[in-house]
Amino acid sequence: MTTRASLFIEAAVESIGGVIAAEAEGVDRIELCGLLHDGAVTPSIGLIGRALALVKTPIHVFIRPRVGDFVYDRHDVAVMLADIDAAKTAGAPGVVFGALTTDGEIDHTLMAELIAAARPMTVGFHRAFDQVRDQSDGLDTLIALGVSVVLTGGGPGTALDGAAQLRRLVDQAAGRIDILAGGAITKHNVADLLKRSGVQQVHGKAFTGLRAAIRPPAQ
Repeated sequence: MTTRASLFIEAAVESIGGVIAAEAEGVDRIELCGLLHDGAVTPSIGLIGRALALVKTPIHVFIRPRVGDFVYDRHDVAVMLADIDAAKTAGAPGVVFGALTTDGEIDHTLMAELIAAARPMTVGFHRAFDQVRDQSDGLDTLIALGVSVVLTGGGPGTALDGAAQLRRLVDQAAGRIDILAGGAITKHNVADLLKRSGVQQVHGKAFTGLRAAIRPPAQ
């Protein structure tokens, strides 16, 4: 059985109130975003700076120049590079972004450019991964690029819907990249998800009570 200590929780938040609540809940990492209800974009530099000053929980900054697809032109890329630099200058330990080609593959060239700009920060790939045509090939690409974590529901639906695919990704990753499960995860379904998928890391806006939900019953 998964133990309380083994569950890694990342909270997706878009405000200082969310940052404070996530730290109080004892999450392991915060993904700081803007406009979560629209699928998330890069948060303001003011929010980034204040969040980093307020809490000790590691904060990874979400980098996305606009809502819509994940195929970016040179103007989008210029914005992303500036936002990555701002997050680095502010002292964020990590950033999260993703870029695809028009045929549903990871944009290797652009990802390499963005990753180089981000170092030495940790780099994660967001749920654009669930639009990748072949997730097995995509995972190998991310590993080769040196990405540390990939957020995925195992497909475009909920994490429970994609539990079988999440298990395949966990097996393929073999510890070379963290598989972070996301997609409608709550305290009511997290235990079932862990059992069915084999993941040990979860992500979501509904982070309250996740650890308590998988505690073994008192003897």
